[in-house]
Amino acid sequence: MESLLEISKLSLELRQDEGWKPILHQVDLLLPKGQTLGIVGESGSGKSVTALSVMRLLNPDIARYPEGQILFHEEGKEQPIDLLKASEKKLQQIRGRRIAMIFQEPMTSLNPVLRCGDQIMEQILLHTNKTKEQAKAHILDLFREVMLPRPEQIFDSYPHELSGGQKQRVMIAMAMSCQPDLLIADEPTTALDVTVQKGILQLIRKLQQKHGMSVLFITHDLGVVAEIADQVMVLYKGNVVECGGIRDIFLHPQHPYTQGLLACRPSLNVRLRQLPTVDDFVQKRQTGVQEAMANLCVSPEERQSFHQRLYAEKPLITLRNVCKQYPVRKRKLFEKRQYVHALQDVSIDIYEGETLGLVGESGCGKTTLGRSMIRLIEPTSGVVTYKGVNLMELSHSEMRKMRKDLQIILQDPYSSLNQRLTIGDALMEPMRVHGIGSSDKERKSKVLALLERVSLNESHFYRYPHEFSGGQRQRISIARALAVNPRFIICDESVSALDVSVQAQVLNLLNELKQEYHFTYIFISHDLSVVKFMSDRIVVMQSGRIVELGDADELCLHPQTDYTRTLLEAIPKGIVAN
Repeated sequence: MESLLEISKLSLELRQDEGWKPILHQVDLLLPKGQTLGIVGESGSGKSVTALSVMRLLNPDIARYPEGQILFHEEGKEQPIDLLKASEKKLQQIRGRRIAMIFQEPMTSLNPVLRCGDQIMEQILLHTNKTKEQAKAHILDLFREVMLPRPEQIFDSYPHELSGGQKQRVMIAMAMSCQPDLLIADEPTTALDVTVQKGILQLIRKLQQKHGMSVLFITHDLGVVAEIADQVMVLYKGNVVECGGIRDIFLHPQHPYTQGLLACRPSLNVRLRQLPTVDDFVQKRQTGVQEAMANLCVSPEERQSFHQRLYAEKPLITLRNVCKQYPVRKRKLFEKRQYVHALQDVSIDIYEGETLGLVGESGCGKTTLGRSMIRLIEPTSGVVTYKGVNLMELSHSEMRKMRKDLQIILQDPYSSLNQRLTIGDALMEPMRVHGIGSSDKERKSKVLALLERVSLNESHFYRYPHEFSGGQRQRISIARALAVNPRFIICDESVSALDVSVQAQVLNLLNELKQEYHFTYIFISHDLSVVKFMSDRIVVMQSGRIVELGDADELCLHPQTDYTRTLLEAIPKGIVAN
């Protein structure tokens, strides 16, 4: 097939304090016209810098290419252009017009002070001869093509007024505005609901087939790649370790790293005691995927015996008719006040030692419910009791003392950690507030033990949050929650933005800590496969209501509502043998 993009022996080095560090090592890539190539690997494997190299968006002061070529075949030109040697003027003509990119985080890649329509119009006016009226009509057509509701209203909206899925669709419309030959999608579905993710994947596939463009799709999840790609390339520490057709990679992975990526995603079909990790395969601690799964399976009898003991006791936390309303901003002075019902008559019993999963799409009320349980958000009405104590009747000072037992691990550990405090100070601060330890020396000793327990070391005590990876920051958040010896922990989307391999490590850690300290968890996520692995029971929420509640395994095997079935069907399944 005729090729559109050829990368030959590409090596990349980035400038760091200690000098130039090799990032990519002689990477080869071939993308035919009209095809989709998936690039997979963990954070730091070199996926995004490969894409940024194609776009030539890396600062030449901190990035250099010792060797290699990036050849792009322009339509109507006999000879390809080497993008590494192209002038800045030529690159400006190619970017957006011939090669377009969808970035991972649309909120940071969209200008917050410009309306969505104006941002796309800027690109169209730069690369085409359309008038403003023609450009606006084209943008509205694009919004309809990417299935955005109310195109005229979204044209005049600012990015912060849209949901995550809508912002991503605006980014896709922007990328498609000049009908590029090559679309680069860099983690476009990370942290999105599985249903929104499925819609985005179907949309990109539809647009690729309609316009005949080539797609370079970057992700850490092989299951997502299976939904969209024709070929897949696996990157590990800047090296291409495997490349081939989707079915070949999924059914016959040759490299241990690929086997690990396939194995570490939670399965809906079997109940595992512990998730395999990439390290298990790379370091030869497991001999194969099937054997790893067989050794880690939990028998139905073992699970049933545990649940009989668990649910024979009184509930640790009880919720009765919990409601939460938010007022909607009035558009007119004398307009009647409207309310959004985030929670509507939610009643649940949570048992000591249980992990209760909460699932649903964004906006269904999962996070509001979790925070209402511990009064980080004040419920509008209803009763929440902990060990027989009505939390709604406690004063602020009494509730502050109670928070020692009730902790939360937030979705984004970077924004929930104080950037001006070292990790040691951040962990010792809640211990001082709750009077744990008689001196800072004693508290430091406990913090160092906690860091070791979450696979960090003493040197991390003196570092700041920005010096850690996403997975490490999540481990720090877990350690901070453990610092005050809680009994009940809410995990709010605590693994949604992590690589599948790092996610497996964090999920295993949470389960180990539960066994060691006898915690009770609320595990909030939009991903049913992750929730099923962690949970004893699952609560499915939609529009602030509980639509289904039941045993985790039974609910995934035999869902009772159409909404639950929709969530299950949206999970990427990968490739299975015929």
